[in-house]
Amino acid sequence: MSTPALKGPYWATVRQHRHAAWALTALTAAGLAAVAALRLWVGAPPGSDGPFAFPARAYNLLRLCMEYAGTGLLLLPPLAGAFVAGPMTARELESGTWRLALTQSTTPRAWLGAKVLVAGAVSVVAAAALVLVYRLGWSRVSSTHQLTWADRGPYEATGPVLAAYCLLGVALGVLVGQLVRRTVAAMAVAGLLTGLVLLGLGSLRWSFMPTQTSTIPFGDSTMRLTPPDSLMTDTGLITSSGARLPEYACFERTRNMGDGPADLNVTAWYAEFHPASHYWPTQLIETAVVLALAAAALYAAFRVLRARRG
Repeated sequence: MSTPALKGPYWATVRQHRHAAWALTALTAAGLAAVAALRLWVGAPPGSDGPFAFPARAYNLLRLCMEYAGTGLLLLPPLAGAFVAGPMTARELESGTWRLALTQSTTPRAWLGAKVLVAGAVSVVAAAALVLVYRLGWSRVSSTHQLTWADRGPYEATGPVLAAYCLLGVALGVLVGQLVRRTVAAMAVAGLLTGLVLLGLGSLRWSFMPTQTSTIPFGDSTMRLTPPDSLMTDTGLITSSGARLPEYACFERTRNMGDGPADLNVTAWYAEFHPASHYWPTQLIETAVVLALAAAALYAAFRVLRARRG
């Protein structure tokens, strides 16, 4: 990574943590090469000879890689938080080396600001690059089980929300690093907090927008209830009075999902779902919420800095 254009604490921060930046760059390049090779292999005509024979095997391998990669990218925000909290912040406070920066005409605010800006810029660029690499491979297998647009992992790894969570990790990292001031402990706390926010908002994201409801006559195939690329959140039965029953209400009595007892007066199936068109609005809403949390954590971090070091 070139640093001639950087000065003062920014140059020092990049120089100090250049190995981590290069490792992240190498990881992104390796991922791009692997995904590009698999896409090329998948596109080979069936039965072709040479190194790209058996494209069906490549498809299965690509699908497996995308499944694990989606889960792996969920670790990026907690890792960003842990790195900023530990090696970038707490370690310098723990060892006292941060005072050396203050002897170079640098204020505490500039010292911390350099860490925030450098870590934030690297995190956003890395997240954007990894999202593009992931989408390159995911677009080929996106209609398969556990790899749809709404699944945990592919959802975060294909949109701007991943970069937002990385910024949240950076903000929590500089806050926790100042409060804990012990490298290993700060890394654990920041990573855990970032992960908890990621999991918590992930469990709430499908309540950001109202669901759509569809109905079909009782006896029709339930495959017609929702579009094939939608996320179903609830399904059940509707009686002649308009009351809703659980989807298993008939099965409990007749052991047949399509055979309803006369006294229940079941007339239709219903389903509540999110269509694929809700993907981008949900991404943008969640990104805005995460960025607001990151801004609050960053504000708290600078308040702590001011209260402790002026």
